[in-house]
Amino acid sequence: MKLLTVNFLTCAVKNCKSSAASFPLHFEDAELEQREIDYNPTFLSNILPRLDWDAITTTAVEVCQYQSPSSECSEEYSEWACQLGFTSLPTIKPEGSFETEDEQKVLQELHTLLMETEVIEGKMVCHNCGHEYRIKEGIANFLLPNHLGESDLSSI
Repeated sequence: MKLLTVNFLTCAVKNCKSSAASFPLHFEDAELEQREIDYNPTFLSNILPRLDWDAITTTAVEVCQYQSPSSECSEEYSEWACQLGFTSLPTIKPEGSFETEDEQKVLQELHTLLMETEVIEGKMVCHNCGHEYRIKEGIANFLLPNHLGESDLSSI
């Protein structure tokens, strides 16, 4: 699951729909993998207006905190995971033509974070209700137990 996806997800529990604490979902016990893909600055500059910047910066900082590599992971992998703190992202969403070197650097960092970084195993947690969405083999399970997902059909 690419980190870009998290910016478009909120808790599926019906009582969380009106709560600001249900977005963004927060990673715990995340096993990350970096898969190199072609850099596409046009895509990034087009998707940027659609991103919730506060959620992106929150996820960028948290991803390092929740990284829990297995004991089999190499030291090189652990160093890479800690570098995913992405604390150098600007606090204000960048806008403009992205022509300067600094603007290009931000786009490159966003590419690495959003497009190349994937969560392979772990969970996402809602800070409103505490519900956990498991991630297995890169796929998040958003199926809810019946008692959490039932809708009130009598009001229809």
